[in-house]
Amino acid sequence: MNKILVTGGCGYIGSHTLVDLIDHGFDVISVDNLCNATEKSLDGIYKINGKRVKNYQVDLTNERELAHVFSENKDIIGVIHFAALKAVGESVEKPLLYYKNNLIGLLNILDNMARFSIPNLIFSSSCSVYGNTSVLPVTELTLKQEAESPYGRTKQMGEDILMDLAKTDSQIATILLRYFNPAGAHESAFIGESPANPASNLVPVITEAAANKRPPLTVFGTDYPTRDGSCIRDYIHVMDLANAHTLALQYLLENKKEEKCTVFNLGIGKGVSVLEALSAFEQETKVKAPFILGERRPGDVVEIYADFHKAAEKLGWEPKRSIGDIMRTAWEWEKVKNQ
Repeated sequence: MNKILVTGGCGYIGSHTLVDLIDHGFDVISVDNLCNATEKSLDGIYKINGKRVKNYQVDLTNERELAHVFSENKDIIGVIHFAALKAVGESVEKPLLYYKNNLIGLLNILDNMARFSIPNLIFSSSCSVYGNTSVLPVTELTLKQEAESPYGRTKQMGEDILMDLAKTDSQIATILLRYFNPAGAHESAFIGESPANPASNLVPVITEAAANKRPPLTVFGTDYPTRDGSCIRDYIHVMDLANAHTLALQYLLENKKEEKCTVFNLGIGKGVSVLEALSAFEQETKVKAPFILGERRPGDVVEIYADFHKAAEKLGWEPKRSIGDIMRTAWEWEKVKNQ
């Protein structure tokens, strides 16, 4: 009785979390409509730990098909909800698409959890909920500012929905994991970041540019009020992030929760600028990634990094990997990902 439903399980963070869950003895299934992923990641998971994960190719906005997944798996004890559209730039261009997909999908998940009496939910949130905050490092008590993009606003709204639900007699206990910038790949190089659509996150853009698979990357903005003029982010290795989801789930299952909706920041606790990330890649791999300097991009936050002490205290979690580990594993994955 330890089956966990992972939405977006074929995606980047979802697939790495499936590996960590399996390593910790959980039975898992995935729901992923494959709009930005492929089931090749499930082949990689099989190579890593010998488990063949079943994926239901279902869109979460399709109520009937999603209900069928739950009715076919009545032994689910928890849901980890990743499935969402996440490209900041695209969300600025297509806001209605993001509101429909990210919010209706969440509501349909919650409806089915209530219907089938599933009490545990881990929600994939984001540091984007803090907006362009002037408080650094960011703690869970930092006030949210106006979101800088429709994507960020869907995460704010998703959190609001879950916090409102916690004030009712709902039996669903929720942990909101606000993570910063996931990057890197599994050490085996069997899985990594491989979106079906062109990558927009910095690290895969760096590795693809270095591998001559795309034009030189653009550093969006060099006149921000930061130490080198480029945006600053907190990059966390995807396997550290994956393990936090397992620990959060165990926290709920062991009934350690102190409230029905709990928030944790997940980051490495240090800010790295875009230009520093490029330098770290070169230092770690001895390969140069070509880049050009460009104008600021709409929707980008200037600087943000995490205080993760609450997760360390309550979940027993802390990041174990550095920006160098991120770049090394990302590069090893880049060299084999299309083979």
